[in-house]
Amino acid sequence: MTLTYDLYWSFRSPYSYLVTPRLVELERDHDVTANVRPVYPIAVRQPDFFTSNDPLWVSYFLRDIGRSAEFVGLPFRWASPDPVKMDMATRTYPKEQPHIHRLTHLGVAAAERGRGLAFLDEVSRLIWGGAVPDWHLGDHLAEAAGRAGLDLAEMDAAIAADPGHHVAVVEANQAAQRVGGHYGVPLMVFEGEPFFGQDRFDQLKWRMERKGLARR
Repeated sequence: MTLTYDLYWSFRSPYSYLVTPRLVELERDHDVTANVRPVYPIAVRQPDFFTSNDPLWVSYFLRDIGRSAEFVGLPFRWASPDPVKMDMATRTYPKEQPHIHRLTHLGVAAAERGRGLAFLDEVSRLIWGGAVPDWHLGDHLAEAAGRAGLDLAEMDAAIAADPGHHVAVVEANQAAQRVGGHYGVPLMVFEGEPFFGQDRFDQLKWRMERKGLARR
């Protein structure tokens, strides 16, 4: 029996990037399938979220993300450009965002074409892996989509033809995410049990094994 789980995931989250290769490997080697459900990042959903945090939150996060990447053996550099645009003068997030809505809607389109996890893996490596500056320029995104078995131009055209559908899917994902038990990403929900954070992967796999996870 194929096991399934919901994966709530954001293109602005380096922790989402860090867990994705393990999820790809899990699906490659075991009879399990991710139900990929992209969401907008907290900076878009709650623009004042970070302004109310203790200053230590940012310093710890910056230290932890580099350490976590090193621990799981993945290259990491802060995205350039950041998928979410910030007004540096005011440290606020403007409503108009040139990247994150497109990326998130492409994630929806990829999931609907049955290539969601592969697309998340390829694009997050592009954004966060540090090998490609200006990931948003040229053919970088198209080539990443191609490696995932998708046609970027076709997906962009489908989104342009029905943007409301893709927005509605993201909003439904966000509502379901909270029902699943958390507001953050990456969030894996398996049989109603939430596993929040890239460092919960081993517990997720352990729980699946207790529910009969089988190798392919």
